[in-house]
Amino acid sequence: MVVKGTKKVELVAMIKKIKGIESLYGKSLIETRDFTTEELTTLLDLCDAMEAMDFYGKRLDMLPPSLFLALFFDKSTRTKTSWAGAAVRLGGTPVILEGTSTQVAHGETPIETGAMMGMNAHAIGIRHDMILGEGNKFIRETKGGIDEYLKYTGAKRHVPFVNLQCDIDHPTQAMADLAMMREYFDGNLKGKKFVISWAYSPSYAKPLSVPQGLITLLTRFGMNVVLAYPEGYRLMDQPMKDAKEFSSKSGGTFEVVNDMAKAVKGADIVYAKSWGPYDMMLERVKLNKERDEKGLKELENKMLALNAKYKNWKYTPDMQATTNKAKYMHCLPADIGAEVDEKIFEQHRMFMYEEANKKPYVIASAIAASMIPDLQKELIKRAK
Repeated sequence: MVVKGTKKVELVAMIKKIKGIESLYGKSLIETRDFTTEELTTLLDLCDAMEAMDFYGKRLDMLPPSLFLALFFDKSTRTKTSWAGAAVRLGGTPVILEGTSTQVAHGETPIETGAMMGMNAHAIGIRHDMILGEGNKFIRETKGGIDEYLKYTGAKRHVPFVNLQCDIDHPTQAMADLAMMREYFDGNLKGKKFVISWAYSPSYAKPLSVPQGLITLLTRFGMNVVLAYPEGYRLMDQPMKDAKEFSSKSGGTFEVVNDMAKAVKGADIVYAKSWGPYDMMLERVKLNKERDEKGLKELENKMLALNAKYKNWKYTPDMQATTNKAKYMHCLPADIGAEVDEKIFEQHRMFMYEEANKKPYVIASAIAASMIPDLQKELIKRAK
């Protein structure tokens, strides 16, 4: 859909076809469920256009001088670099803070953190994904802090927030995945079978937000989504409820199975990755609040032991042979040899790199659409 080989894209025509850009003005990308399906489609169309413009050397520096401030409470390679890439493309300056370098650990409230960050920043991104019940709440309260301050001062600006992964959703990842699938299937997503399956990993406590983000987004677009996991690895109730509701409205399907081999049969896309066991992740919330280091270590060992019971949950060539020549996708980094067979990973590695490179354009599109009132006109002017 964007650029393949020598395929030429007519940029101005591409931009003119985008509908509803004005509906995104002032919005923050915290969860995809906060957007209508039409708004999500607009954001994806913008992502395609901005990627194509970048490919053809058209400048996107529409927001200088701007400070793009990101706060990370968890490790990251792709999302940190995607945030920086989006900032620089838009003409801004990225600054990335580690959660441990702030005063949050000393009792600073999310409201105060938001006000302090937003006083100087023009856009804010936050990753807070490891503790159930905390990450999404922190992001929304942080946004509330700067919104309250700007209203108090009468400032004629807003500061868009981008959720760079929380406990509930990973919207920039899910949107990047969807952008890649739209390109691969040439826009024909309806009826395609997408399987998100738990897979064994020798590590523990990986967030639930990637599978949750995928099932609540892809079911909006008429896909036949299958969620597979062994006993103990269910997801949060609300994303499951949303996925069922969205699939019924879009004409797609949503199914839960407890057999990986059964799940992938006839699949068009297989997304095999690990996440933490739900009940133990809840137990971890309590231990974390109590700062019980001994209890957390004991819980880690319990999680690892539970993971080890399901080493056969690995995407193998035998499973791949039963699919509809499925592409393998992953948010990366994959546990190669554990989650997925090494040969399969190598076969699809470049496809996953393309998938990862959609994320800076998702971020840039979300921020530009939120901050620039006449974005469509500005893009057309720069595309000529």
